[in-house]
Amino acid sequence: MIVKRYITRFPKLEASIELKRICTRLKYSNEVRFTKVLDIWYLKYKDFLNEESINWNTGEITFTHKRLVSAYKSLRTNLSNLFTYKNYSNLSIANTTNDINGGVFSHLKKLAKVHPGILENMKIKIIDEFFYNYNNEL
Repeated sequence: MIVKRYITRFPKLEASIELKRICTRLKYSNEVRFTKVLDIWYLKYKDFLNEESINWNTGEITFTHKRLVSAYKSLRTNLSNLFTYKNYSNLSIANTTNDINGGVFSHLKKLAKVHPGILENMKIKIIDEFFYNYNNEL
C-alpha cells in the first residue's frame, strides 16, 4: 500500500501510528465506516497536519509533516477505488494484486528477459502480443 511508503513500517509520530492502524483495518471495513474513521482522524490531527516549515536556504514554505499529509491525501483521493472489490462483489475482484504479480507478470518478465539485447520496440510488440493472447484465453 502506498501509505506504508509515506509513513514507514514503524512510524514514530502518534498521528502516523494511528493512521497506520486505521489502514490495517481497511480490509475489515466498508467505505462508509472507513471514511468516517478517516474523517475523525483528520479532525483530531488537522492542526498537526497543517504545520508549516520554512527552508531557510530557499525560503520555500512546506508542510512540516509532508509525508503524513501525502499519505492522508492519497487515501482521500483514492477512497472511491479502495472498496471496488466489495462494491462489485458479483465481479469476483480480488482484494490484492497477488494473483497478477505471481501469475501474469512473472511469466511476462521471463518472456521479456529471454533476449536481453532485443530492441525496446520489439519488447513492446512481444508484451502487446502477450496481453492480446492472455485476454483471448480469458
